[in-house]
Amino acid sequence: MSDTAARFDAADFADELPTPGFYRSAIVTARWRRSERGNDMVQVVHALEGAPPGHDHVSEYFVIAGGTDRGRALSRRRLVQLYRACGLEPRAGEGIETADLLGARLEVRVEHELYQGQARLRVAGHRRPGSAATPF
Repeated sequence: MSDTAARFDAADFADELPTPGFYRSAIVTARWRRSERGNDMVQVVHALEGAPPGHDHVSEYFVIAGGTDRGRALSRRRLVQLYRACGLEPRAGEGIETADLLGARLEVRVEHELYQGQARLRVAGHRRPGSAATPF
């Protein structure tokens, strides 16, 4: 192991989150998961262009089964918005195919939130690349 690999770098301590706003994104992961509470959900991971290393990926979750009626309804509407921002047009009765999202390019609006006392990124909205209008 080289001497430089065995040392901390100043960048290792940078906790500054990207500025809230829109970022171009590519979906690098879209898969089914089960939450700690046993809810079926879709996890989507976005790679953000222009965000600092260590904060250049953000996950969002869409609860599909379980949770509250209101929570599921909100989650499903957000998932439809994501599909549309990716240029897809889901229809009532169609299966949710996570593979359809892989590699899609879009813009996501990120915000900061506190979770267990630490600041982190959260996806607050989606839109097609270059879209001036915000669909939410």
